[in-house]
Amino acid sequence: MRHRRRGRILGRAPSHRRAMLRNLASALFLTERDADPDLDPNPPKVKGRIVTTLQKAKEVRPIIEKCITLARRTLSQHEAADELGTSADRDSDAWKEWRKSDKWRQWSQAMSPIVAARRKVIQLLGDKKAAKLCFEVIAPRFADRKGGYTRILRLSKPRLGDAGTRALIEFVGVHDRVVARAEKPSFGDESATTTTATE
Repeated sequence: MRHRRRGRILGRAPSHRRAMLRNLASALFLTERDADPDLDPNPPKVKGRIVTTLQKAKEVRPIIEKCITLARRTLSQHEAADELGTSADRDSDAWKEWRKSDKWRQWSQAMSPIVAARRKVIQLLGDKKAAKLCFEVIAPRFADRKGGYTRILRLSKPRLGDAGTRALIEFVGVHDRVVARAEKPSFGDESATTTTATE
């Protein structure tokens, strides 16, 4: 019996399952990169969307949401660090003066939670490029959103080979469906139509 044991096994050993979920999560973040089709052998087809099975999508969703939440919480510290930082080149005279000043200590204190959050996201995803995209591209997009950064849509066509239920997982706000209401049709003069119907 599996009393109080959460999560799906997905027919894999624990280490294999963790690696697979990390790869799925980082693959979703990597679809947001600006890929050059000439240099990149596997450019993303649609930004912010991957297709997988329904069960895998439901298991990877909490990992993705946790990474975005960690990145979102550091946005205020990023602003404080940008104000205290310097634009001088490294090892220049202005940079050395900045390192001796009190602003450098304040900057390093503002940067420490950002560095800790980045390390945690890299640990969850296992990919530095995906973590960088999470902090620089996706977190500012969801700055005003408290949660629910992804959606799972079930696909009608099953997977070839084993007929597994397929689904796509995507970021909210990129491919939102807008429901447009049709206008009420007008058939000319309404009083004329009612008189002809009564006669």
